[in-house]
Amino acid sequence: MGKLYIVPTPIGNLEDITLRALRILQETDTILAEDTRVTKKLLTHYNIQKPMLSYHQHNEHQQLNHYIDLIERQNSVALVSDAGTPSISDAGFLLTRACIEHDIEVECLPGATAFVPALVNSGFPTDKFYFYGFLPHKKGRKTAIEKLTTIKETIVLYESPFRLLKTLKELKNVFGDTCQICVCRELTKIYEETVRGTIAEVLAHFSAKNIKGEVVVVLQGG
Repeated sequence: MGKLYIVPTPIGNLEDITLRALRILQETDTILAEDTRVTKKLLTHYNIQKPMLSYHQHNEHQQLNHYIDLIERQNSVALVSDAGTPSISDAGFLLTRACIEHDIEVECLPGATAFVPALVNSGFPTDKFYFYGFLPHKKGRKTAIEKLTTIKETIVLYESPFRLLKTLKELKNVFGDTCQICVCRELTKIYEETVRGTIAEVLAHFSAKNIKGEVVVVLQGG
């Protein structure tokens, strides 16, 4: 019976990977990668050569049974996403659940994920927080944002650079100009940026620049 390792990978800086994660990637039989081209860059950097197969949100339903069979035939299979911990706003939940249902051992390694440094760096309370991830693009988006106003704890969202201004405008309309917010962009990378202030102030800042890189938005709760 095989085993599934869920292995976090760096969200930007390639040094942000544990020694244990590197060992597992070196020893595992096969690596399931969100984008094999992205993972190949990481493996090449650390001189790791392993067979890779594609596993992402667009093929996970179709390939699920195939990969369960694969894991059962092999000693170990590692699941990685392009950046961070698999299953956190990335594919992985279905495979983990299916492994558990088939009595396949699952082990998740600790490691990089974007929302933790953004949450801690925001200066907002961290004893309790509400992680939403990506807001719906269209259907249910307005309802989801309005629901956030009922949350008393610090709120954490993921956002694309292409939708950040739209999201900030919508949050401003619902939460008001003076709600405190922290936006972290390009975490761990050379152009990392953290902007704190009211929603109106942060919106003005990003309206005046070309936005690049993945974004974490942290909202003051209550």
